[in-house]
Amino acid sequence: MVRMSAEERREAVIRAAMSEFARGGYAGTSTESIARRVGVSQPYLFRLFQGKKGLFLAAIERCMEELQVTFEEASEGVRGADALVAMADAYTGLIAERPELLRLQMQMFVTVSAAEEAGDHEFGASVRAGWMRLWDTVHLPLGSDVDETTRFMAAGMLINSLVAMGFPAGHRVWAGLGTPGAADAGSEGSEGPEGPEGSAPGE
Repeated sequence: MVRMSAEERREAVIRAAMSEFARGGYAGTSTESIARRVGVSQPYLFRLFQGKKGLFLAAIERCMEELQVTFEEASEGVRGADALVAMADAYTGLIAERPELLRLQMQMFVTVSAAEEAGDHEFGASVRAGWMRLWDTVHLPLGSDVDETTRFMAAGMLINSLVAMGFPAGHRVWAGLGTPGAADAGSEGSEGPEGPEGSAPGE
């Protein structure tokens, strides 16, 4: 059996935390479930991260990093309308392939809202910084046009909401999004909202 290095173990813990928090949210996820998923003890987990909050921060920061890389790679060498289509297609393909990234985004927005209400601003500061990095990443390929960047980010949030609600590919709600990949963001092979084929990707 090959022994993982400390860095490999840390990476495995972050991946496990992303999956567990995406499924159960911050309040509904135990550090025990994350440790069990990786096959480590909780004390070892806490040597890598400063408790549950540290794990959640690492998970959401990694999520935002992966979104940023997706946009960077998709927009390399293209600008304007071509960049918009490339980034939109790359994003919708990503969340179709890895629906836990969509669910983790939804969970982190809920968690930030609750934390801010309680006077804890650490989660919000991390998510807002990540959001601004995403904004800056797409802003230049879209011609540094504030209106275009706003529309792109707004469309992305709409896609998140529609996919999370389980609207299938081909449904009329996708018609106004205007990019080829947007319609494909719905459930593959779905025939409507009835039954299991109407569920969101990965459910």
